[in-house]
Amino acid sequence: MTVLNAARRRADLESLATRAEPVDVLVIGGGVTGVGVALDAVTRGLSVALVEANDLAFGTSRWSSKLVHGGLRYLAKGDVGIAHESAVERHHLMTTIAPHLIRPVRQVVPDFGVKTSDLLVRAGFFAGDLLKRVAHTPDDVLPGPKRLSALEVLAACPTVRRHGLRGGASTTDGQLIDDARLVTAIARTAAGYGAQILTRVRAERVDGGGAVLRDELTGDELRVSARAVVNATGVWAAGLDATLTIRPSRGTHLVFDAATFGNPTGALTVAIPGSMSRFVFVLPEQLGRVYLGLTDVDAAGPIPDVPTPDDEEIDFLLDTVNTALAIPVTRADVKGAFSGLRPLIDTAGGDGGSLADVSRRHDVRVTDSTMVSVIGGKLTTYRQMAQDAVDAAVHAADLDASACVTTSVPLVGATPVDPALPEGLPDSLVARFGAEAPKVVEEATVAEPLAPIADGIDVTRAEIEFAFTHEGALTVEDVLDRRTRIGLVPADAEKARAAVEQIAAASLA
Repeated sequence: MTVLNAARRRADLESLATRAEPVDVLVIGGGVTGVGVALDAVTRGLSVALVEANDLAFGTSRWSSKLVHGGLRYLAKGDVGIAHESAVERHHLMTTIAPHLIRPVRQVVPDFGVKTSDLLVRAGFFAGDLLKRVAHTPDDVLPGPKRLSALEVLAACPTVRRHGLRGGASTTDGQLIDDARLVTAIARTAAGYGAQILTRVRAERVDGGGAVLRDELTGDELRVSARAVVNATGVWAAGLDATLTIRPSRGTHLVFDAATFGNPTGALTVAIPGSMSRFVFVLPEQLGRVYLGLTDVDAAGPIPDVPTPDDEEIDFLLDTVNTALAIPVTRADVKGAFSGLRPLIDTAGGDGGSLADVSRRHDVRVTDSTMVSVIGGKLTTYRQMAQDAVDAAVHAADLDASACVTTSVPLVGATPVDPALPEGLPDSLVARFGAEAPKVVEEATVAEPLAPIADGIDVTRAEIEFAFTHEGALTVEDVLDRRTRIGLVPADAEKARAAVEQIAAASLA
């Protein structure tokens, strides 16, 4: 069953505590890579337990730009390998794994008459389209690049400045309805194949033969033996394996009302002055918001649970996007902000060199005989990272496993959406749940299941209940901050909190 809730958590913990045989694979970390490892391993016929000290998608996996991208930035730097891998993984996600959670979004780069810049952008888009074709992604899934007139640029991005506007270059990329929802869908799919997915369970005293686990809700401890352990804790990976050297990079986004940018339908893409490979993006998002991002700055020092942007990053984003706008946006327009830490592999020996020297590739390393650490990489390539990590675990522990099948395993909700869906289902509900949308409403016990959780927030009461009964949410914050993204705007979170608390009390009783 793909159901994750408090009752299943208790049952799985009891089963793990009384298990006579070692589990084949113990996964530590409930971000996109960790749940990807759990799904890969369990679909190969291995027994799997995943533990996460907090909640699913608690760390980096909920702070991305919500893009499943083809690696244009890496192509611009000449790293064809990463760009190709990104394009291939994007293809799998958009055609088989999670087509219900991803839609094409048109990137729009305005042309203000800087000929060299425009030519380079168009050449990059053309090269990216070639990679798309190499990955066999059809045009009806991801339309190709095209030249836009000035009127078309303004139709997609209404607040672009008109003075000097000659049109624009454009292409399409994949956009997730939400990154945390992807993580939840992968975890539920893994659970459906038999994996034990345990949140609020902290791994301590970890080695290649297992770990001591502590239930963060009760304080109880148990020792779990495993034939192989996969460390998928991202920026915290060095805490489990001291041989790793990770150099976190912080990426920050600002949240605005979509109306501030004229309710754009395209992703305004603005080159960072002095760079030919870096841009900031204004991305149209769910809940009537747009996200402006992103930065790439060193984040040395202790790793916080919830990173925060600094003033320089905020000013950088505002100053850069304002070069392309008719009316500048200011701090007063910002409704919220979020930052994530990229778990980059330091190839510069920790000497403080440029972030350009820090690898964006992923790496898999085996220590302590059967302790596998998977580090680096990015959300788009999580599936390949997981496959490589499980391959390493199978080899190191000599596990009896079948071949990887995750390129052909659709996530919950990914079956084709029936065009005859029940009338009255909100489009936003279908966008977040795909073919599972009717189930969310049919299994609801709350009053007025299709009513919004609060005025002006298009998340239904049924979705809130479903988060507790099917998606593993255990607290109000799990729902506000991860199962939905209401919490990205603090004022929205406070507006919805009382109603969520009421549903939580009934669902968790």
